[in-house]
Amino acid sequence: MCSRGDAQRSGRVAGRSAERGAPRPGRSAMSRCKVAIVLCLDVGFTMSSSAPDEESSLEQAKKVMTKFVQRQVFAESKDEVAVVLFGTDGTRNDLASRDQYQNITVHRSLMLPDFDLLEDIQDVIKPGSEQADFLDAIIVCMDLLQKQTVGKKYEKRHIELFTDLGSTVSEDQLEIIIANLKKTGISLQFFLPFPVDVDDEGGDTSASVHSHIHRNPFPRKGLTEQQKEGIDVVRKLMHALDEEGGLEEIYTFRESLERLSMFKKIERRPMAWPCQLTIGSNLSIRIVAYKSVTEEKVKKVWTTVDAKTLRKDDVQKETVYCLNDDDETEVQKDDTIQGFRYGSDIVPFSKEDEEQMKYKTEAKCFSVLGFSRSSQIQRHCYMGNQVLKVFAAKDDENAAVAFSALVHALDELKVVAVVRYAYDRRSNPQIGAAFPYIKDAYECLIYVQLPYMEDLRQYIFSSLKNNKKCIPTADQLSAVDSLIDSMNLVYEADDGETFEDLFKPSKIPNPHFQRLYQCLQHKAFHPNEPLPPIEEHLLKMLEMPSVVKERCQGPLEKIKALFPLKEVVKKKDKKTAQDIFKDSSEDGPSPKKPRIEDEEGSFSIMKLAEGNVTSVGSVNPAEDFRILVRQKNADFKDVSQQLINHIDQFLENKGSQYYMKGINCIRVFREEAVKLSKVQCFNDFLQALKSKVEDKALADFWEIMMQDRISLVTKDEAKESSVTSEEAEKFLAPKEKKNEILPPTDEGGDVDDLVSTVKTLCVFRIKL
Repeated sequence: MCSRGDAQRSGRVAGRSAERGAPRPGRSAMSRCKVAIVLCLDVGFTMSSSAPDEESSLEQAKKVMTKFVQRQVFAESKDEVAVVLFGTDGTRNDLASRDQYQNITVHRSLMLPDFDLLEDIQDVIKPGSEQADFLDAIIVCMDLLQKQTVGKKYEKRHIELFTDLGSTVSEDQLEIIIANLKKTGISLQFFLPFPVDVDDEGGDTSASVHSHIHRNPFPRKGLTEQQKEGIDVVRKLMHALDEEGGLEEIYTFRESLERLSMFKKIERRPMAWPCQLTIGSNLSIRIVAYKSVTEEKVKKVWTTVDAKTLRKDDVQKETVYCLNDDDETEVQKDDTIQGFRYGSDIVPFSKEDEEQMKYKTEAKCFSVLGFSRSSQIQRHCYMGNQVLKVFAAKDDENAAVAFSALVHALDELKVVAVVRYAYDRRSNPQIGAAFPYIKDAYECLIYVQLPYMEDLRQYIFSSLKNNKKCIPTADQLSAVDSLIDSMNLVYEADDGETFEDLFKPSKIPNPHFQRLYQCLQHKAFHPNEPLPPIEEHLLKMLEMPSVVKERCQGPLEKIKALFPLKEVVKKKDKKTAQDIFKDSSEDGPSPKKPRIEDEEGSFSIMKLAEGNVTSVGSVNPAEDFRILVRQKNADFKDVSQQLINHIDQFLENKGSQYYMKGINCIRVFREEAVKLSKVQCFNDFLQALKSKVEDKALADFWEIMMQDRISLVTKDEAKESSVTSEEAEKFLAPKEKKNEILPPTDEGGDVDDLVSTVKTLCVFRIKL
């Protein structure tokens, strides 16, 4: 026979842990050691009953448990979770005897949470037709924790109990349970469908205050006498465990769902980076650094599987290298070498060259190059993807004294250390600033990377002060000041001493991660259904706080009145540059004016919009060329050579998008050559281009030239030319080749890309 007294002798119950932040719904684990958690769920018949159009307490409790387990799974938590059910039709636990601990079932022993547990909660756990005492269930949970954690190291042991308090409860062993909870240090939480102050009209108001501050209103309904009795027992139990905050460990299902609506972040173990902080050649301080801020990225666990079997082993990927010729001749990987595209050429660059090129240092370093006033380090110059906190080495008193002296000296003089940082001997060195950071509990240096010359972007904008139209009035300045004040995200109480952040970025999870985990979890259980819509809390996560939104309405109206916007109505009769500068006669341009003058007039309008162009760029080379050749004292040959260089580059990249860009350049080149009487320059270029096309097998490009009828300039078009129409037509025709097969078009490539092979095509074959 086993009674509740056995719990006292074996010490199976755990009380509150020294730290009240045990991992639980609504709270995250601060410790890196694993935790043993028992989810204790009431499945008795009262839990499954509900009013029409309302969700039963059991379904609400299962939702809370599901959210909690989801957080553990996606956070890759090492915590172990067990499940105990009470109110079941059967009985399965180690303490069960003829008349004790009946209708209590250990559904799952302690183990890492996984998708099987999620499936159990959603589909396997069903409502029972019996009732069981929740205090008996707590003792079974204690027994499970005691037996299954023997010989293992756990930071905490914890019980989470979900019930509607609808079953009969016996208080005869309550004091014994409380004593053992305190003795063994197992923490306890209750999750109920209603707040514990639902019928509280006086007495202790601590729970009521907590409810008003932290919980959403819950629709009150009449409680049964049994539930009221259960509330009294829960209050006694939790108040005895913690007089001040015990009742704060009682949550409603609705509150828990709100807190658990966001997936828990993956817990990272801090990795120490030991090094020597050096100042000159004679001063060295042992330090250790930790990442304080760094960009979190989704763990790449995507893999290619067979669509039918969903097995990775059924798919095999093979890489084959082929020459970019008509036969796509296969090349062994050993016969390939990587190259760097440098302009229109490819520079061979072997793995050995790459290794020799790397910047090598003797070892990792954190070397002070000098000191600078902190005001000289501009905030916009902070860069990099991490922030380091640097401390003196542990258990080194000399290092601690020297490091502390350095930090305090920097702080008093308001200067920072400019340091050279290299993670290890294989890493490229960085230049960064080390700021002093002094707190009551510790002191350290904060390292932030600074930019090199190439990292800076210089932009020049015209000053608003020089434009009288841009100078605001006093009323406008006052209105903007009021708007800024109303949108202050720090709430200050009337006493002037209490402050509260209304918007805490450090507490906002990444919406991308949240949405990804939501979709993965849905697909795991519903593979054939479409993805669910984005949850409302994710959409509202980055919106303006409601308090701020209400507060800024008045200032916004004032801004609207002082900065009026007027709709600009477009004139119906639109006139182009050609309409403005053409002769008024209907017979066409005046014979007294050369044709080019009309174009010059049109260009003068366009030039104002284009800005100052000094060379043919790669973004819009055709228009740059058109602008440059019409400038006074322009060297047509020099400008055309710049355009030709870009055309050659487009052809080297071999892609339809580059071909079309090159065709546009050639077309503009031809037009401007005719207008400016430089047809010989264009014809020479086109003849050289045809030879280049034939040598480099660019038949597909020449096909486009033929379709667009872009040929030599004939003497019918310009008197400077000696080319006849028949010669121009014949010039377009390609040379005949027997059994010619056009090579495949390479759609990829960028001027600055690192290419994997020299004139090779990489083909992937998937074998099923």
